[in-house]
Amino acid sequence: VIVIGGGAAGMLAAYSAVCAGAGVTLVERNEKMGRKLYITGKGRCNVTNNCTAEEVLQNIPRNAKFLYSAMGQFPPEKTMEFFEGQGLKLKTERGNRVFPASDHAADVIDTLYYALRRQHVKFVHGRALEVLTREDLVCGVRLEDGEVLDGDRVILATGGCSYPLTGSTGDGYAMAQKLGHTVVEPKASLIPLVEDGTDCVRMQGLALKNVEIRVRNQKKKVIFQEFGELLFTHFGLSGPVILSASAHMRNFEKEHYIVSIDLKPALEEKKLDERILRDFRENQNREFINALGALLPRLMIPVVVDRTGISPETRVHDITKAQRRALLETIKRFDVAIAGPRPVSEAIVTSGGIKVFEINPSTMESKKCPGLYFAGEVIDVDAYTGGFNLQIAWATGHMAGT
Repeated sequence: VIVIGGGAAGMLAAYSAVCAGAGVTLVERNEKMGRKLYITGKGRCNVTNNCTAEEVLQNIPRNAKFLYSAMGQFPPEKTMEFFEGQGLKLKTERGNRVFPASDHAADVIDTLYYALRRQHVKFVHGRALEVLTREDLVCGVRLEDGEVLDGDRVILATGGCSYPLTGSTGDGYAMAQKLGHTVVEPKASLIPLVEDGTDCVRMQGLALKNVEIRVRNQKKKVIFQEFGELLFTHFGLSGPVILSASAHMRNFEKEHYIVSIDLKPALEEKKLDERILRDFRENQNREFINALGALLPRLMIPVVVDRTGISPETRVHDITKAQRRALLETIKRFDVAIAGPRPVSEAIVTSGGIKVFEINPSTMESKKCPGLYFAGEVIDVDAYTGGFNLQIAWATGHMAGT
């Protein structure tokens, strides 16, 4: 068996294949395995989500049914058993997210690498260019330097086309297309958002921790709502809660989205109004722009003041009830119009890839080319944040390898 791609799916596929009795060669173009794993979970690696297989499927908005068999065979508990059985201690955090106890993604990669070494998997450093066939059956792989590796099974685990610096450059799509497969155009899934306006750049670098966001489409329907952390950038919005939201914003060609931020989610409107009144009493002789320091982060104040329509020089004791209401509404509904996502190369995960109807869901084998298998992000499946995308990699890798 030749596995192309030494990421999460490829490494687990190689391990599963060697444990099933195959001789395995793993081809990886980078010097090191698992480059993309280093950057997951802010460098801590969100290994999986401590939930049931059914709950994983509920967090997969695209082609979840295709993964029913793979997830049933290798649910999160099996992922955790595998890593802990290899000596990696794990811990479960908020939202059932599972991390290595050490908080180091490198420990996840090392665990996989040494598991493969112990099973005598052969490693080849090189870039695979094409999967070779003879009489429509897989017979090997040609590398960029011209070397040919013989094999009667090939597992394509080359990732999507996000973060090309980690080696995910879409090579697998071209190899699969050459063998008759259809590639659903890759789009960004977990991705920062570009603002349709200029307010975010005025606040760039500002991180907000406990805010609530609601994403509305042009019919004003709320399609996503969650608490979390976000970051204002020179182009718009980023941060964990924004990446989660972006997975629900799948139709930028036809839809216009607004991210509405509640800057004070812990305070109902009545309580917030009381808080504003208290601050105003303490600052009644000051200018409006200088009276908000206890209420808002410094970088936000000029933007919020502009949005209220109240002159910055207005003395606080002159502010009317209607103007105070405008301030309250700006704080509870700080809207950011979205122009679109950042480029797909900046996405944590891509949506799109090899069409699932051309893959056998019980084996991950190609229906077009016997002996060719797929695992991980190269397939047209993706999930929300929380360890679910890596769980897809482990489950499909395990099934393809087995």
